[in-house]
Amino acid sequence: MFALSGNKSAEIKGVYPGAHVAATDTVVLPRPLRRVVRFVLSLCSGRIVLPRHAGKVAFVGFYSAVALHGVVVGGHGPAVLQSMTSTAGFAIEDVRVSGNQHTSEIDILQLLGLDGATSLLGLDIAEARKSLADLPWIESVEVRKVYPRTVEVLLRERQAYAIWQHGSDLSIIERSGSVIAPLRDNKFASLPLFVGRDAETGAAAIEEEFAKWPGIASRVKAFVRVAGRRWDIHLDNGIVVKLPETEIDQSLALLSRFDEEQQVLSRDIAAIDMRLHDRVAVRLTPEAQERRIAAVEARRKALKKAEQNI
Repeated sequence: MFALSGNKSAEIKGVYPGAHVAATDTVVLPRPLRRVVRFVLSLCSGRIVLPRHAGKVAFVGFYSAVALHGVVVGGHGPAVLQSMTSTAGFAIEDVRVSGNQHTSEIDILQLLGLDGATSLLGLDIAEARKSLADLPWIESVEVRKVYPRTVEVLLRERQAYAIWQHGSDLSIIERSGSVIAPLRDNKFASLPLFVGRDAETGAAAIEEEFAKWPGIASRVKAFVRVAGRRWDIHLDNGIVVKLPETEIDQSLALLSRFDEEQQVLSRDIAAIDMRLHDRVAVRLTPEAQERRIAAVEARRKALKKAEQNI
């Protein structure tokens, strides 16, 4: 035994000569690790008892985390979400389309990518709107989700104004001249026809000029742009009216007066040249020209015979 009084450290060192050395060589763990070590020691000693089935729960949780990580890394998240939400009752079963006159509902369904199992939750509205906006006739589009199983598509279509012929191609254009789509059938045959380069951009302006003269406008079959500067007008009876570059309104007024007074647009005329403001040139059809030559020759013979009888 030894006394507890006196110098404590000296007494301890005296009794336990190696104690000081051991204390200085001990590794001190950080505080968070101490807690982990104490927990592991308590678990091994039986002082902490885990709940029943904890191992199974941990096993399921671990493999679920691994599976989720694989789905995310492999890019299968959207497909899994589609499958799960569709099974839960959110599969799209009804698509309501309104405002479409020239746009096929089949094209709309194909662009939406609906296959009967597409989930309403997984439908990307922004992407669907962008895809539909690329259709030729679409001016604006709105796509809405109506839970739990319906998609509404509200369309606003572009307005067909005329037909534009450029080379051998025919296209439907807007009033601004923008091309809507190629002409595929005859349901737009009643629209005015504009022919030639730059004819689509000047279509609205020339039609406004003719709107003041409905009697002539109703007989126009085609507006032909010449050299990007002026117009030739083809009428329904084959007459071609060559208009000047400027002062078109004055030329149309003169043409209307000629037609009222002399029915010039109903005669056997091939072309009326109004390009010069101080004169109008008329070219007859070949048949009319032959008749005129025959009439002139008959008149000449009649005059000659009359002179001989004097």
